[in-house]
Amino acid sequence: MTAVERLAQFAAGATYEDLSDTTRLQLKIRILDGLGCAIGALEGEPIRTIRRYLSEFDAGGPCTLLGGGQASPDHAALYNGAAVRYLDFNDSYLAKGETCHPSDNLAPVLAAAEYAGAAGREFMTALAVAYQVQCRLSDVAPVRAAGFDHTVQGAYAVAAGISRALRLEACQAAHAIAISGAALNALRVTRTGKLSHWKGLAYPFMAACSATAVLLARQGITGPLEVIEGEKGLMDAITGLFEIDWSREDLDRAKRTILKKYNAEIHSQTAIEGVLELKQHHHLDPASVEQIDLEIFEVAYHIIGGGDEGDKASNIVTKEQADHSLPYIVAVAVLDGAVMPEQYAAERIGRSDVQALLRRIRVSPNPNYSERFPTEMPCRITVRQRDGRTLVKEMRDYPGFFTRPMTWDMARAKFEHLAGPYTSGPQRQAIADVVFKMEDARAADLTRLLAGIHAPQETRR
Repeated sequence: MTAVERLAQFAAGATYEDLSDTTRLQLKIRILDGLGCAIGALEGEPIRTIRRYLSEFDAGGPCTLLGGGQASPDHAALYNGAAVRYLDFNDSYLAKGETCHPSDNLAPVLAAAEYAGAAGREFMTALAVAYQVQCRLSDVAPVRAAGFDHTVQGAYAVAAGISRALRLEACQAAHAIAISGAALNALRVTRTGKLSHWKGLAYPFMAACSATAVLLARQGITGPLEVIEGEKGLMDAITGLFEIDWSREDLDRAKRTILKKYNAEIHSQTAIEGVLELKQHHHLDPASVEQIDLEIFEVAYHIIGGGDEGDKASNIVTKEQADHSLPYIVAVAVLDGAVMPEQYAAERIGRSDVQALLRRIRVSPNPNYSERFPTEMPCRITVRQRDGRTLVKEMRDYPGFFTRPMTWDMARAKFEHLAGPYTSGPQRQAIADVVFKMEDARAADLTRLLAGIHAPQETRR
């Protein structure tokens, strides 16, 4: 068999019983977290734009849109997935050479599960498959250094998860995954330089296309089964040689994913935690700050600190630029004592206090910290004050990292904060209850509740 056929056998053969008790709980936490992120994003400009697009071109379908309305499975994957991703507040997975957001798979897998009339157990199993595939490919087949986006591995993960949700036979799933993997290889430029809306839309767009690929394979369309190891395939063209023995894989990788405590790019979380601890314990006055020196691991330096992926300390004017600028993130934490969606309002980003302070923040890579990544996310913050005093804080992890996992109660509190403006208390309770007892519910029980969320009036169908 080819590599993609072995992957398809893994996806098709996965069962709910393969999930450990810990993984089941952690999946539920990530589902609730992703839904909170999605509900909290309903007023985002790209989310409104996609809603208008669907209103013009999709007359309805079997899948539910967040906030009401129906669409085809691929369009539901696009819209709901864009909502999950827009705030950049959803989970992450750290590999040595790659970072991804496995809950990007939530919307497409949920749409497929709803379309298939799947039970909650089937939905959870399919989502666990997508998590496992994306995380393991990130471990052994990174693409960032070659100039490609992490959506490349996602094309295999989404197709595998959707195939499992639709209960495709392994032979059909293999063609579905092959089509998706061959067709969807995006460039890393999406996340370098001056960031655009596409930073948050690249994965949902890929997932929508992958959903189409799976549905075509379900109808009998075939794909290149040597997509991974064949001539000009994934290994030949992008990643180099790698191997995963899918017959020996479990479904527990979700436990190693991490959740964000703060609304900022994942590699910034320990720096934010450290800055806020300094502010709280030393009553740090922003006006007293002369300079902040931040030493951090190389991945963070290159992605959000001003390294290989562009300047992060000048011309920060949009949300997409701000939430991927370590100087902005640290500066707004010092000033506001919080890094939440409110810190990315246009008027907050443009204010002179944060624009001046972010230019006094210096970020540098520390080789020792780089060696400790990704089992830790170490950093050292040195705050030099105008009166000559210096404050120093060193961090290695934070609440939400896999060494200090987020609890259900923590996830529920985050969900309450994000979903509050768009829901009533009983609505939030009902969503949380269904997620917590997902194995006893159906996918449609969850989507029915999500339809009742209050989308902005001018974008509602």
